[in-house]
Amino acid sequence: MNAIRNVAIVGAGLVGQGWAIVFARAGMDVTVYDARENAEAVIGAQIDKAVGDLAAGGLCGDAPLLLSRIRFARSLSEAVSGCDYVQESAFERIDVKREVSLAIDAVLPAHAIVGSSTSGFPGSAFYEECGNRERLMVVHPVNPPHLVPLVEIVPTPWTAPQAASRVRRLMEDVGQSAVSLSRETPGFVLNRLQGALLDEAFALFAEGYATAEDIDRTVRDGLGLRWSFMGPFETIDLNAPKGLADYAERLGPMYAGFADQRRADRSWEPDAVTRADAERRELLAEQDLDARRSWRDEMLMRIVRAKQAVAD
Repeated sequence: MNAIRNVAIVGAGLVGQGWAIVFARAGMDVTVYDARENAEAVIGAQIDKAVGDLAAGGLCGDAPLLLSRIRFARSLSEAVSGCDYVQESAFERIDVKREVSLAIDAVLPAHAIVGSSTSGFPGSAFYEECGNRERLMVVHPVNPPHLVPLVEIVPTPWTAPQAASRVRRLMEDVGQSAVSLSRETPGFVLNRLQGALLDEAFALFAEGYATAEDIDRTVRDGLGLRWSFMGPFETIDLNAPKGLADYAERLGPMYAGFADQRRADRSWEPDAVTRADAERRELLAEQDLDARRSWRDEMLMRIVRAKQAVAD
């Protein structure tokens, strides 16, 4: 098999930019293509800033060297034709994904593999007509991927197992934390877990049990502290004297009762969405969202540094 050294990024919004940094940071040559007008000037400046922030945060050794590995292509064909791997991060709409996937497929080298950053669509919804579909799959990151390492590898019914295995090795080689699904499910693992929490959060808010801020506080200052370094199964394994089975015996009936309540219609009510949004805008004006995202990224860098220090 060809070693993966050259990576094409197709679609360079925030997710695509993060992916470019991930691969360049790992020493790979990255070619970026984005169809937007003036893409190189706009996206290049955003990547420069993100890499500068990484360097300032102690998470990037040689920023100029990293940036030198990223170049921009004038066409999709130019970006893809010489690559070993394509990370597609186009706009999250099925018709767009289908169109872009077919365009990539038409110029894909015989050995190259494609991963889509789609956050919830199964690859079978837009890869079916591709001639190289055995080498196409979903490779879903968490935003921003250069700060949050998790990535979900989701094969379609046509994906060759060896291709999925190869992508998992690639993700591990570039420093991501890979999760391999056995088959497709809408939303994959991450967004199904996040969706379950959001459903419960909106229901508790809609039914007047707590404010949006206090629900956020419950996760931020409670569950989230544990979840930053261990998952739900390990959490309950450590929360009962004899481990997970003991926890299930003690508290399983209580959670079953919660599940019975959740079988009612608990969709995100428009009124609850409006009220929650109003509460958030009181805490954070719309014009301050970008600054708060920068704060989020700084906090993520601090957590990454702390976790690295513990691992060392």
